[in-house]
Amino acid sequence: MIYQHPLAYLLGLEGIALLRTFAGEFDREFGAARIAEIRRLLDDPALGGDGVVAAQLDTVDGYHVWSATYDQPGNGIFEYEEPVVKEILDNLSPGVALDAACGTGRYTAYLAAHGHQVIGLDSSPDMLKHAGKGVPQTDLRRGDLRALPLPDDHVDLVVCALALTHVPDLVPAFSEFARVLRPGGHLVTSDLHHTRIALGSVPHIRTSRGEPRLLPAYRHLASDYLNAALTLGLQVRRCEEPRLRVQDHTPPAADEIAVGDWDQWPWSLLDIDPAATNAAYGGTPATIIWHFQLQDP
Repeated sequence: MIYQHPLAYLLGLEGIALLRTFAGEFDREFGAARIAEIRRLLDDPALGGDGVVAAQLDTVDGYHVWSATYDQPGNGIFEYEEPVVKEILDNLSPGVALDAACGTGRYTAYLAAHGHQVIGLDSSPDMLKHAGKGVPQTDLRRGDLRALPLPDDHVDLVVCALALTHVPDLVPAFSEFARVLRPGGHLVTSDLHHTRIALGSVPHIRTSRGEPRLLPAYRHLASDYLNAALTLGLQVRRCEEPRLRVQDHTPPAADEIAVGDWDQWPWSLLDIDPAATNAAYGGTPATIIWHFQLQDP
């Protein structure tokens, strides 16, 4: 079981800010302010209640819930991920494309609009249902990234966006990507950066009975991607790690601290100490985006 407490999260932000101060990124006054803020947080009655115990939920059940709101405004990761992915895709010739873990069809529709013959695949029937509304004429299939229901050498392009964080090991998925790609074909992947996940960016889901659940979120390093890809003949063409942009946060009055509902954690907590938030988040990558090409034998 997973235990989440708002005070623990806020103290974690303060700790990261102090480590960066220790490394020379901030001055003595900033460090002293963080220590004073830690004392204030520890004494604040608004942060003295119980936390939340949550269990992990598999992706099929999780996206059954999340599919209804996945594309709604507020999914802030899209603004970091989409410009780079679309720039890569815009420079590729149309062909047969697989949108692996297509979700609600963001890239299925984009690829189709740019002349590709698209196959959309996802393990979630609910996400596929939403994708079908946006791209009704597209070949949509249910399947797993680690066992793609496609023959060898079948597609010219594989796109896999914001899904690999749900798999514990990249090798099985990358082996399948390489298997279905034709020689010279392209693989474009994007996902949450492992530092973002370490800062608490893990999807929160409520079951139909209101029980708190978290989707799986594994922290894959750049070396994990390279070790999975290079042995399969996938050559690196590009790698981008768009950095988070520090946002303005307004500190609340001492008597106005509110942690918000668990469903909004950690985002509802960031304004409680904006200086620590900006120090912890500033300059860290939001996503990691890769472009590989399968080497001709």
